Amino acid sequence: MATFEKRSGAWRARVRKSGVDRTETFRTKAEAQAWATQLEAELASERRGEIPEHKTFGDLLERYAAEVAPNKRGGDKELLRIAATRQRDIAKVKLRDLDERHVSKWRDDRLKEVLSSSVLREWTTLSHVCTTAVRDWRWLKTNPFLVARRPAGQPARKRRPEGNELDRILHALGYSEESPPMTKTARVGAAALFAIETAMRESEIARLRWCDITGRVARVVQSKTDDEAHQGRDVPLSSEALRILSRLPRRDGDEAAACFDVPAKSIDALWRKGKAMALVDGLTFHDLRREATTRLAKKLDVLTLAKVTGHRDLRVLSRVYYAPDMGEVAERLD
Repeated sequence: MATFEKRSGAWRARVRKSGVDRTETFRTKAEAQAWATQLEAELASERRGEIPEHKTFGDLLERYAAEVAPNKRGGDKELLRIAATRQRDIAKVKLRDLDERHVSKWRDDRLKEVLSSSVLREWTTLSHVCTTAVRDWRWLKTNPFLVARRPAGQPARKRRPEGNELDRILHALGYSEESPPMTKTARVGAAALFAIETAMRESEIARLRWCDITGRVARVVQSKTDDEAHQGRDVPLSSEALRILSRLPRRDGDEAAACFDVPAKSIDALWRKGKAMALVDGLTFHDLRREATTRLAKKLDVLTLAKVTGHRDLRVLSRVYYAPDMGEVAERLD
């Protein structure tokens, strides 16, 4: 049932029905009544399993952006992808007409503009939007992204630091063994070396606090692959990792402070800047995770390695993050 209340010269409408509680403010009571009537009709259609007649894919994206994405870890990236998609032709398609042909057209257009890896990330977001529409809102009968052909993925990256690339980048960042890393850029250099020792992601390193470290173990409180059954992980620290931590500036008594005191976005931005100054092409901060995994694979069995890196799918671990030098492997055969 809709209720209306006048506040400070404006009309506030509230609809509470079928477990939904929404409010909006309008200039006139007539506008508030029209909104409430339309919303109640939509809710009634949802209960009957009818696809809203006038809703477009853009409307679906707008609802998902307002109700679902803000509550998800990584929702900020979803919001960016959704905002971009709402500017494209597929956003104008009525939900009653939406099918795999529109998805295929969107896919082919995007592949002309960006790499398939970017299209796949957008695909995952948009597919979840449609799944939500099917399961929770009844705005779609089926998910067209499950019918259309997914774009082929890019070959797994194999990039690792080569030659003196890492030393050049560390120099550009101002990191030196001669003095503690006091500046933010120097601490990014320390974070890079720590990543190679631990295989931790840049976001995990950025969130690491002094209170998360006990003895020779660092507790990753929140990981990219966490779900209800898997919350965080423990990462063993080598002697070199402990040495890197010991060189960081630290305020006495502030155990909740971040060890490296650099946000994840700044780590990525400063790494890119240092890489450009060092004239190194293509080596991302995330590539250091591959370097670390390859080094750790020489010391740990595969199940222990997966525990350290946080991989639950061993196929991803071997295909993407483990990049051994086959020349070295050949020598080990003799």
